[in-house]
Amino acid sequence: MKIKTSVIVIAGCLGIFIFVMLPIFLSVQGKKDDYVASFQGSQFSLKDMNNNVITEKSFKGPLTAIFFGFTNCPDVCPMTLNKMDIVLDKLKKENKSVKLFFVSVDPERDTPEVIKDYLGTFENKFIGITGEKEKIFLLYKSWGIMSQKVFTENGEYNIDHSSPVILLKDGKYVARISPRDDIKRSIKIIKKHL
Repeated sequence: MKIKTSVIVIAGCLGIFIFVMLPIFLSVQGKKDDYVASFQGSQFSLKDMNNNVITEKSFKGPLTAIFFGFTNCPDVCPMTLNKMDIVLDKLKKENKSVKLFFVSVDPERDTPEVIKDYLGTFENKFIGITGEKEKIFLLYKSWGIMSQKVFTENGEYNIDHSSPVILLKDGKYVARISPRDDIKRSIKIIKKHL
């Protein structure tokens, strides 16, 4: 009898918890989606690694991906670009294409030549962008990217930054690929918007 009563009490508490928490969870999730979708980018004019002018109009098209990173990144940037390299290869086999822009959050060290060499190690033709740090700052902030220098004891620095791949359709935000998303999931996210 005591076990049956305990089970009923626990089930009742769980039901009340779900009844109270589910609307809160759904509300928070909806606000997060609205917050992320509010990132609109900004007007800008920068140069790519081949000295071509890149503006917000360059992001228009069927599907465009933007990744903010830097060439001295020890782990997340090369892993993300490698993943996207594989993803784009698999999409090419299905005659689908996505243009990927790599925007440096470290324009002091990432000259056009440095970026060109760095991106040349990947199979796909990623478009590298760098320029004046003030313009780069405004661009990555407009897409909700966080970035900050972290100095070491010897005066060198690394950069902590948020690292999603942002997907745009006709220049408008449609989705993001997280660093945690594997190749299969990344392809699924992209195909949903192609």
